[in-house]
Amino acid sequence: MWTIGNFHGDQMSKQKKTAIEPTREQNYAEWYQQVIKAADLAENSDVRGCMVIKPWGYAIWENIQRVLDGMFRETGHRNAYFPIFIPKSYFEKEAEHVEGFAKECAVVTHSRLEDDGNGGLKVAGELTEPYIVRPTSETIIGASFAKWVNSYRDLPLLINQWANIVRWEMRTRLFLRTAEFLWQEGHTVHESSEDAMLETRKMLDVYARFASEYLAIPVITGEKTESEKFPGAVNTYCIEAMMQDKKALQSGTSHFLGQNFAMASGIKFQGRNGEIDYAWTTSWGVSTRLIGALIMAHSDDNGLCLPPKIAPAHIAIVPIYRDEEEKQQVLTMCHEVENMFHRQNFEDIRIYTELDDRDLTGSERNWYWIKKGIPLRVEIGPRDVASGSVMLARRDQEPRDKQSVPMADLHQAVINALTDMQEGYYQRALQFRLENTINIDDPKEFYAYFTPLNQNQPEIHGGFANAHWCGDAACEEKIKNDLKVTIRCIPFDAHPEEGACVCCGKASSRRVIFAKSY
Repeated sequence: MWTIGNFHGDQMSKQKKTAIEPTREQNYAEWYQQVIKAADLAENSDVRGCMVIKPWGYAIWENIQRVLDGMFRETGHRNAYFPIFIPKSYFEKEAEHVEGFAKECAVVTHSRLEDDGNGGLKVAGELTEPYIVRPTSETIIGASFAKWVNSYRDLPLLINQWANIVRWEMRTRLFLRTAEFLWQEGHTVHESSEDAMLETRKMLDVYARFASEYLAIPVITGEKTESEKFPGAVNTYCIEAMMQDKKALQSGTSHFLGQNFAMASGIKFQGRNGEIDYAWTTSWGVSTRLIGALIMAHSDDNGLCLPPKIAPAHIAIVPIYRDEEEKQQVLTMCHEVENMFHRQNFEDIRIYTELDDRDLTGSERNWYWIKKGIPLRVEIGPRDVASGSVMLARRDQEPRDKQSVPMADLHQAVINALTDMQEGYYQRALQFRLENTINIDDPKEFYAYFTPLNQNQPEIHGGFANAHWCGDAACEEKIKNDLKVTIRCIPFDAHPEEGACVCCGKASSRRVIFAKSY
């Protein structure tokens, strides 16, 4: 179990044996990759910058989908699907949008392959208009919305899409930044700016609630600065989370698009007064980046840690025996545990078990599930059969910490443990963020806070700095260039406060959150 605030301190200096090497303190970036490998979540594809999401990793994404999709339906949204190919001319209608995505676009220019006469293939069939492989869908969805919306009676139009996205990233990292990734994108059309803004904020609140209640990740909600907002948006709002290396991870965004995309796509409607006007639109989305957030917010030096509400399975049943006779007795009891939790829930989550009877030692099977982050392990051996009890181990405790639980009490013990773990992961992550968030007013202190002691191999440093900013983009850019630190958001709960910009010293009316980020 990792301890908030001191996992990189004296305890780690003792060089305790861990399942993941290097540890977080030794090399956080490599630790992250090794956790993914040990948990068998994903791997790099032979296609540059792309990943293969393996069953355990994809099951996490399916759980994210399931919960969020229910939340979207509760707020009146319905799913649809739109083409992955977008005509280049669609992008050209919205100049700011094009500029923001131009360097990341993959472009299809030909339609077929032909025999080159030398045993290979050549590209042929040049298209009359190139297609952009979907980096986001505002323009192509806007073309459909222009056909669907004619009157105020057609509004609001509330659509969500589950899809894949291609952005030609040059530097990639599994789940956090890949050339192709999975996501959802909501797109809505409204009668007024007020309605569209309410939608924008409402969906951000949905993301924040999902992050805290299911991912056990506390987030800060706020507005992006002009330089950090979505290309073409009037306002961009976000949820920001702190990872265990004290960097920020933007975990979801919601955009108020004003009438910009409606004008570009021709989304018009007849209003209540009979006049024709352009509609007001929004878009909002999260992606498989959330899996990266889970890994970095909760996992430890023994592997993946998963909040129970999002875990693919909840109980690994590990039989321990020496011979065939013991095996049959132990497996009989294992099946009793399986049946005990069949179609059972904790809170609103179905409980799933994994009976592991592979030809491995009990220790090997235990460590397999520890590294995969399954919340609970139930060990059953001949002594447990004789006593009518099992050994219950929690992933958020030390691997050797186990509790003997009578079979008659096991159901309630499991429910209690899962509930406690879900809240525990959240509270630990929250405490970690609070301990690593500070107010800074002095520029020298600000620069020291974000400067590692070891420039060649930077140690874990920094955190969230609440500091004054004058609102000048030049100050924002200078800090970014000097320290690789950005304004993560202007928090909604930021109180008016007179101060001096941490960069230039000019007057400022509030603090913003500065941090290094992914």
